[in-house]
Amino acid sequence: MKSVIKKELLLVLLVPVVLSGCKKLYNLPDDKDYLSNNVNYSNKVLEPILGRNNLIGGFNADNSTAPFTFEIVNARFGDGRPVTDIFQTAPTYVWTAPYTGLEKSLAEIEAKRKIETHKLFEMRSSGEFIFWASTNNQLITPRPTDSTNFAQDTRFFDLKVKNTGGERLIKDFQIRPWRERPYEPADDVNLYSGLPAPDPNNPFDKRYKNYIRPYLNNVISATTNEDINKENKNLKVNNVVIYIRPFTGGNGHSLRIKVLNKDSVEINPAAFNETAWDKMIHGFNMQKTEKYVQYDVAYPIPLVEIPTFYAPGGTRAKINLSYSRGSFGGGRTFANFGVEFAIYRAGDWEVVFHFRNENPKFASE
Repeated sequence: MKSVIKKELLLVLLVPVVLSGCKKLYNLPDDKDYLSNNVNYSNKVLEPILGRNNLIGGFNADNSTAPFTFEIVNARFGDGRPVTDIFQTAPTYVWTAPYTGLEKSLAEIEAKRKIETHKLFEMRSSGEFIFWASTNNQLITPRPTDSTNFAQDTRFFDLKVKNTGGERLIKDFQIRPWRERPYEPADDVNLYSGLPAPDPNNPFDKRYKNYIRPYLNNVISATTNEDINKENKNLKVNNVVIYIRPFTGGNGHSLRIKVLNKDSVEINPAAFNETAWDKMIHGFNMQKTEKYVQYDVAYPIPLVEIPTFYAPGGTRAKINLSYSRGSFGGGRTFANFGVEFAIYRAGDWEVVFHFRNENPKFASE
């Protein structure tokens, strides 16, 4: 029995040696990977928003064998001019450890990322394109402000895809970058020009503009005792609007939340007596004054686009201001308003809710 096992083991060991010898004897080629003629992308028009990380995918390997290498070639404008701006280098944040949303300090967050120098536009080994957050309107000219889409304003490039089985050239990708939008939602900004957006109800009257609007639930007017978000002649009257804007006097990494009444006077945050201020923003060193609540934060907000406690949907953080007041029969009436938002540019920012025409009712019945 032992003799049979030894013979079988010897045979197993000899097979690769024999095969290897045959390859050399008959000059057989090495095994190669498979590379399909149909490798492609689901979308070859790239429309990044400058000033934030844009990870754009869609590579279809068509059962080809990984790994692949990718090379961007023949970058040119539609009129033949060479494209060089997207290959400039700039410092940008790169994560070195996973962000979870459970970090207890700014120092703990900063320990998980570092500054590296990268080209503004790069390929990843996965076949994804990345435009880094270091892009801006000065380094890369965005699409024209008049919304035209001429070939001479469009960047084109081709892409070489390789594995050991060969090489394929995917031609005529297009890049049409949107100008920076430092925050979202950006309903108050014209996406092409960066100027104030026109009022959709009065698009040709420059006296009016569009606003960011919050969601409101059961917010009652102190004057009329009616829903403060009522409509007037089927047109929104912008009773409550939002401004997302820089402010001065911060420490360079602050986020401030405040509410203005119809006289543009700050409403004391204590009025929002059901608000979980300490659980709303992934910030630290919270300051609560009679005019605003402020946090030390790391930018962008949210820091990464994954679901966390502070950004359940992954792409937006959330401000939710809640309050209650006494109602008839000894009960409580609850109300809340807020916004899901993102801020992509570091600095000192405030999110301001403005009750422009009527004040909210806080008094009990």
